[in-house]
Amino acid sequence: MNQYKVTGMSCAACQSRVEKAVSKVPGVTTCSVSLLTNSMGVEGTANPADIISAVKKAGYGAQPLGASSAASATSSIAEQENLLQDTTSPVLKKRLCSSLILLLALMYVSMGHNMLGLPLPHFFDGNYIALALVQMILAAVIMLINKKFFVSGFSAVLHGGSNMDTLVALGSGTSFVYSTVMLFGMTDAVLHNNGQVRMFAANLYYESAAMIVTLITLGKLLESISKGHTTDALKSLMELTPKTATVLRDGKEVTIPAEEVRVGDFFTVRPGQSFAVDGIVTEGTSAVNESALTGESIPVDKSAGDRVSAATINESGFLTVRATRVGSDTTLSQIIKMVGDAAATKAPIAKVADKVSAVFVPSVIAAAVLTFIIWLLVGKEFGFALSRAISVLVVSCPCALGLATPVAIMVGSGLGAKNGILFKTSAALEETARIQVVALDKTGTITNGKPVVTAVVPASGVSEQELLQTALALESKSEHPLAKAVTEYPAVKSLVADQSLAADQSLAADQSLVADQSQDVTDFAALPGNGLTAKQGGTELAGGNADFIATKCGGDAQFKSIETKAQELSRQGNTPLFFAKGGTLLGLIAVADSIKSESAAAIALLKSLGLYTVMLTGDNERTAKAVAREAGVDDVIAGVLPGGKADVIRQLKVRGKVAMVGDGINDAPALTNADVGIAIGAGADVALDAADVVLVNSRLSDVVAGIRLGRAVLRGIHQNLFWAFIYNIILIPVAAGVWYKAFGLKMNPMFGAAAMSCSSFTVCMNALRLNFIDLRSSRHDKKIKQHNKEKSMFGMSKEVTEKTVKVEGMMCTNCERHVKEALEKVSGIKEAVASHEKGEVLLKCTKDVDSAKIQAAVEKAGYKFVG
Repeated sequence: MNQYKVTGMSCAACQSRVEKAVSKVPGVTTCSVSLLTNSMGVEGTANPADIISAVKKAGYGAQPLGASSAASATSSIAEQENLLQDTTSPVLKKRLCSSLILLLALMYVSMGHNMLGLPLPHFFDGNYIALALVQMILAAVIMLINKKFFVSGFSAVLHGGSNMDTLVALGSGTSFVYSTVMLFGMTDAVLHNNGQVRMFAANLYYESAAMIVTLITLGKLLESISKGHTTDALKSLMELTPKTATVLRDGKEVTIPAEEVRVGDFFTVRPGQSFAVDGIVTEGTSAVNESALTGESIPVDKSAGDRVSAATINESGFLTVRATRVGSDTTLSQIIKMVGDAAATKAPIAKVADKVSAVFVPSVIAAAVLTFIIWLLVGKEFGFALSRAISVLVVSCPCALGLATPVAIMVGSGLGAKNGILFKTSAALEETARIQVVALDKTGTITNGKPVVTAVVPASGVSEQELLQTALALESKSEHPLAKAVTEYPAVKSLVADQSLAADQSLAADQSLVADQSQDVTDFAALPGNGLTAKQGGTELAGGNADFIATKCGGDAQFKSIETKAQELSRQGNTPLFFAKGGTLLGLIAVADSIKSESAAAIALLKSLGLYTVMLTGDNERTAKAVAREAGVDDVIAGVLPGGKADVIRQLKVRGKVAMVGDGINDAPALTNADVGIAIGAGADVALDAADVVLVNSRLSDVVAGIRLGRAVLRGIHQNLFWAFIYNIILIPVAAGVWYKAFGLKMNPMFGAAAMSCSSFTVCMNALRLNFIDLRSSRHDKKIKQHNKEKSMFGMSKEVTEKTVKVEGMMCTNCERHVKEALEKVSGIKEAVASHEKGEVLLKCTKDVDSAKIQAAVEKAGYKFVG
């Protein structure tokens, strides 16, 4: 996505106009404009010059981000800082202060003197024309100070559109012009001495003309300040970037700007300092505070070989680090880019506001004209009708509509980033709120992804030490993950330490077993699907599955002593590794991929949110079901190949919006096919690229936090849209005088301007409330009743049975729908999921259904039942 800075926008109508103009440029596939950050994200092959030209023709300005600083390694952060820098507020403050001073003088003359009798120089006594001239001059200066409204408003009209500034300019300008016409009427009354001077003086609206632009400026200032706060999280991330780094040059420490650090450079970090770039520790040990990136306040121990990230803080020891990622490639820069991109994209719900804002301003102008005409037709005086029309113009605020979605998205994205939850797009944030099904990869997501020894069971008459020594001799030669689990088992590690001690102290006589273990292992061989063999001192060693070891021990007779334990361990999801020496069974070592300590609690929270949980794994069914029972998922699908995971996701979509949580390369197709792909941050890069949401902390509980955040943001957007719409629905009729005859309700244009100023401010402040959400607390979770036991699609619940039937003749999704509808009419078939690609239909049945009925239904729909 290419990003541009857009200037001159003032409301949702401007945003919509720029989007339409750029979307018409050949080569542009998508265009999203953010009123909040005054930025535009464009995808496609269009020439940047053509895009900028289209924006200028629409009456606005544009500049590509990165054009001036492409050579800088840290350009992405610098660009984002430039984009979010609040240059508007200081200008608005100056305009507001100047306007208020002159407005006070104007109000003193127009209302203080005329209505309250406050003193003025005697020259003005009875000199109505002089008083009117003073009011006109003061109002004209105030309008000149706030000329941006008039330049922007009428410029939009000249370019064939209109915006909020058009409404303000029309309201203020009409008041000024009408008052000036009254002033000329006063001069005519004086000339002809017809006694109508005071009548004309009573119809001056100079204070309204000045008050409108002043109050709108006040509203713009409040809006600018509150909008600034919505980007605080992103700004705070940018401020974490160290400005300098201490690198090693010819053995000496040299301080250079952080952007000059290159991959491969060695740099030092003292206690209290931040890491300038990402790298790998080469020397030293320390505790590193990573809260800036992960939200975790507890420091993480680091030593040689560990990775460190830019902006994290070294808290204790002195470290030497080799740079691996610099500039825009650092973890911090990527996080900032993700948050910025999320703000630059548009959530689907924003389309509602876009459709309204596209016709809103012209409709308001038409309503104001109609209001003016109707009041004249019913016999009201010209001034009254004009006042009602001006009130309609100034009370209408399309800004709130344009800000309703982006301010909530920006606050939500920033809050997520502070807690290690990164949403790549605003659409991903919105879709996360709508999730109904969560599919979870097993290895590395629910489990630790690292097999460990769970039990050591020696055979009858064999010591545990002898079993472990034989296992060490064999597995130390293997590269298999299960072999690593054995060699890293604490008891096995202690054997290695004992061997070293025996060798150092010549204690071979007292440690015969250890000395025997130290003999060289020869003739090592790995037999895929069976196990390992080797020789030690002429004796054959063997390790592997039960069938393989039985052949080495002369049959199954020796397994009787551990058979019951082996079966029990298998049922619990463990993999038993049997070992033999010289044809004698020594026992077994059970290995399993244990579930993460927080997995069961996180899955329970997902279910309490009303979500249906499914575990996907390529593991065997027995192991998968054991893990599923311990984790507490609703359903499990075992033996699934990588491509099959994507197919399962498509079937799960029958239930509703699906989120896929995974960490491996094999999860990428499923992550892409899901409505929301959630990648564990420690996973493979391809999984991170395929995902819509990235969990930096690699914790399953962050899936819960992300869904909570998504729901809160969507709720905030709904509230913002409600206030934006209800504001106009209530106040426009009041401003037009609809309730004047019935209740005497009417609105002074000045109060209309004040009310308009509050609208956008209210929307922004409502969005800022999201910052107070505790993503780790379930206190405000909406409890949704869990589905009944018939919910299982893949077999964990026994109340629903499944069968797959082959059907020929399905060519497309319409065929699938016809077959589905026909079969679901058959008594006992709860659901039918058809696939024209596979030529089959998965049937979920609440009772046994006769095949003849299924065949009849398929053939009646016009397709061939195969079986």
